[in-house]
Amino acid sequence: MIAMIEGKVIEKSENEVILMTAGGVGYRLMCSVNTLSTLPAAGESCRVYTHMNVREDAMELYGFLHTEEREMFRRLISVSGIGPKSALFVLGSMPLSELRLAILTGDTAALSRAPGVGKKTAQRISLELKDKLTQDALTAGVVMDDVVISVGSDAPATDALSEALQALKALGYSPQEATAALKGVKGKAETADEMIKLALRHMAQQG
Repeated sequence: MIAMIEGKVIEKSENEVILMTAGGVGYRLMCSVNTLSTLPAAGESCRVYTHMNVREDAMELYGFLHTEEREMFRRLISVSGIGPKSALFVLGSMPLSELRLAILTGDTAALSRAPGVGKKTAQRISLELKDKLTQDALTAGVVMDDVVISVGSDAPATDALSEALQALKALGYSPQEATAALKGVKGKAETADEMIKLALRHMAQQG
């Protein structure tokens, strides 16, 4: 499987880019709007991470500027009824951090902004992925900071609190943002999973 491609940008269109490698092979990659807007102009070189989709009648390459976007793409196409093109629309509808938040908090209005994604599909995306994203964050292995001490907790809740802080940091929030959010939901949850979801809702309301 092709994991990534380095080459010169030959052409960019509304939903794809053509990269020419040093060996003289040109690859056509379908990308999200966010990736296309970040890729350099024609004539410049870049690295794109890829996912190959094999069908009976075609082999398609999808390109991503970051491995995090590729992982989210793979999560999205695992949802029943979501194909690669729909997944690209979802990825291009908002920044990746906001997409994670929308999935974890069940924000169907935000998810429905993607072309072709109705309310029922948005609900299915959140239902099938929120637990997986929470588990991804909990197992990300983010290094802890002493900031967890400032949140304050009883001994039995310390492990859950630490896990929740790690997860929020893994989702892209700063230690200060994560700590403030956890303070805002202190005493309302006992497990890390519940703390994460409440903290995300709290930040969404504050935003």
